[in-house]
Amino acid sequence: MMSKPEASSPKPAAKSQGEGWLQAPSSKLQAGFTLIETMVAVSLLTVAIVAPMTLAARSLASALYARDQITAFYLSQEAIESVRAIRDSQILQIAQSASGSSIDIFGPLPLGDQPFTIDARKTDPAESIQLCPGTCPPLQTDGTLYGYETGWTNTNFVRVLRVALVAGTTDEVRVSVSVTWRTGGIAERTFTISSDLYRWVKDGSGVSS
Repeated sequence: MMSKPEASSPKPAAKSQGEGWLQAPSSKLQAGFTLIETMVAVSLLTVAIVAPMTLAARSLASALYARDQITAFYLSQEAIESVRAIRDSQILQIAQSASGSSIDIFGPLPLGDQPFTIDARKTDPAESIQLCPGTCPPLQTDGTLYGYETGWTNTNFVRVLRVALVAGTTDEVRVSVSVTWRTGGIAERTFTISSDLYRWVKDGSGVSS
């Protein structure tokens, strides 16, 4: 008895390229994704670095400004105390001199609201006080002290003093000190203080105390 020929199984139909088969991404697609990922990574890194650096730069600028502001305050106060010391030295001369009655307490001070500078390191008013015919020069420093000296370095502080009689009085003067400075890119600032000095002893001015 003859066996029936087995039916041959049908061959799968050939699939066209790209249908049903997992294919490796093309090199062009890989390059595109790599470039985008790189750009994103660079952007994140830039934000992560620039933000703290900007904050640090602003903090440093604020610290430098605060330092200069405190310095301006002390320079103003120093000038007031220097003028007061000149007034008090006149009082000492009156007390120690036989002809003290001829000494004017406010004599060495340039009254009349004219601008001048003062060097707190010097005790002789003729050396410490200098009138400003135009713009007053900037304060100078040797790295430790402030003053005016040949060879010293100019600072960013300009200190201007004025002394004038208080209106309606003859025995009271007002000392005004203005310190102007600039810190980095911050706008120029001015700090001003004033103090009144009195003719509280009898001197040679002819004015009753």
